[in-house]
Amino acid sequence: MNIQQFNVEETQKLFKITEKLNRINDLDSLLDQILFYARMFTRADAGTIYLVEDDSLRFAYTQNDTFMKRTQLNKKQIYTNIKIPINANSIAGYVAICRKILKIDDVYELAGHFPFSFNRQFDENSNYRTMSMLTLPLIVGEDKVIGVIQIINSIDPETGKIVPFTAENELFVSFFANIASSAIEKAKMTREMILRMIKMAELRDPKETGCHVQRVSSFSVEVYQRWAENHNIPSSEIRKNSDVLRIAAMLHDVGKIGIPDVILKKPARLTDDEYEVMKTHTTLGSDLFINIFNEVDEMSRDVAACHHERWDGKGYPKGLAGEDIPLAGRIVAIADVYDALMSKRVYKSAWDEEDVLKYLREQAGSQFDPELIDIFISVYDIIKAIRNRYSE
Repeated sequence: MNIQQFNVEETQKLFKITEKLNRINDLDSLLDQILFYARMFTRADAGTIYLVEDDSLRFAYTQNDTFMKRTQLNKKQIYTNIKIPINANSIAGYVAICRKILKIDDVYELAGHFPFSFNRQFDENSNYRTMSMLTLPLIVGEDKVIGVIQIINSIDPETGKIVPFTAENELFVSFFANIASSAIEKAKMTREMILRMIKMAELRDPKETGCHVQRVSSFSVEVYQRWAENHNIPSSEIRKNSDVLRIAAMLHDVGKIGIPDVILKKPARLTDDEYEVMKTHTTLGSDLFINIFNEVDEMSRDVAACHHERWDGKGYPKGLAGEDIPLAGRIVAIADVYDALMSKRVYKSAWDEEDVLKYLREQAGSQFDPELIDIFISVYDIIKAIRNRYSE
């Protein structure tokens, strides 16, 4: 199979998609786009990407148009911690082992010679009907399987009914999987480099853990996406900004690497003088991004500098107020405080969940942007799913 098998229009689309995917920095944003394009070209209602992790397939990302129309269940699924063994007992596991594409017209009517069966539990719990399915291995290099992509329920554009995937669908997704696999490997390397930077900070500050920054970044993206939808931001811009924000939010406290250990690791509350030194982590962090090369640098600078500013102007380092505080900084401020209050520290116990939510509501209009607090509360079921996914 090669690119000559596609017509000119399809070839141009593939080149454009490849270019877009290669510009995405964050792994979750990339998985979102890979599923979006795979489903768009196959008119699929749903899809899932599994990534290989510790000899298992981890449920890494999912999309389902039917669910998105009626519930936030699809969003919560993204943050589940489901893993399945890499063996022949499941469709995804079978494809990972065989390293071949598998097209099924109706998963409820599998031929008896297959070693796997389809688990109907999800369908029964969610009142969904999985029928046609296209499952492919994600392979890099000569033969390294890094995951599986599963596209579900091709929809006939004229009748709206579920139909089998076509040979053309199979050909396109097979080629597209090669592009996606390379892009995923690149994004995984980018995330790993960022997490290593966080690990360096963690060696200095035990509070700055990989789980903390993953929670804060995921909280922030969910709040931004709902805010952007409310403000009629184009979907392409939402995806681009989500990609940038996730990385910038992970680096919000990177400036703490410049704070002396005697202050950073003090197992008690800081004195006024020590607190003044601690506050400089905002400027130390923003100074790391003083040379702006791209949008990630720009937003990372804003987040590092502004995540301790307050809506009422009483924050630091500059005392910015209201919408003079960059949107990303206002969002990360809420996510960071929420996670800090929900977490145990050497000098404090974790707050009760209801007390944390009460505090956030009370601080709307003073410490925090009131609109963003309302949004945070409106997506709170997703916030809880994120907290469970990235628990310490």
